[in-house]
Amino acid sequence: MNAVKDLLKSGKTVVGTGGTPHPDLAGILADSGFDFILFDTQHAPLEIHQLIPAIQATNGKKAAPIVRVSDNRPDLICFALDAGARGIVVPMVNTKEEAEAMVDSCMYYPKGNRSNSGPRGEWGDYNTYRDYLDMANDGMVIAPMIETNRAIKNAEDIASVDGVDILLVGPSDLSIELEVPLQFESDTYQAGLDKIANACAKHGVVPGMYFIPPGMDPNFFVEKGFKFFTQQWAPMASYGIQKHLTGINR
Repeated sequence: MNAVKDLLKSGKTVVGTGGTPHPDLAGILADSGFDFILFDTQHAPLEIHQLIPAIQATNGKKAAPIVRVSDNRPDLICFALDAGARGIVVPMVNTKEEAEAMVDSCMYYPKGNRSNSGPRGEWGDYNTYRDYLDMANDGMVIAPMIETNRAIKNAEDIASVDGVDILLVGPSDLSIELEVPLQFESDTYQAGLDKIANACAKHGVVPGMYFIPPGMDPNFFVEKGFKFFTQQWAPMASYGIQKHLTGINR
């Protein structure tokens, strides 16, 4: 199935990192302890087909591949799922109707209208094809991004959509919308996060952060209820290398 979905349901904090198109590095990251690898096709100069080798390199490893598509379009979501994504992130979801359209594109019938092209992704063993379809539906992680004042206003409606697992804050865009650009510690910004967290709590959905703002403690957000986010892997890798090298007599 999908360990990320199980962790979310159990109330655990789920930590991932940004993906890379290089399959060898993607495979290393997927086995390094992160819960998911988030591949971006919105702000990265990449198309989904370029990520297929990297996504496939995560097969059988701890971290689940999740893809942020560039728009709430069935074809883009279908391409990402066919590539093996076990979760989908859609930017700028502002209404309940947009969230419903996203879920419809992610789910096989009867929960949605995803086009079938054969078994895709690492969903485990199944006895019948219906078992595969149900397993993929049940294990899919669906995370619409909340990035505007309109989305905050409609957060409860978006969180109420059956199939939505996470309301994922886009920190930079949301701060701009709230007229406190990149002022992540401001009262205005934090009040916006609280509204999103409260909406999630009412509907059993997890609030998440696309990334933890630089210099801020991840546990600050965990305590607010935000239990799904990414951390940059490069500083961690550098620290680990440096720590290892200092232990060698040179």
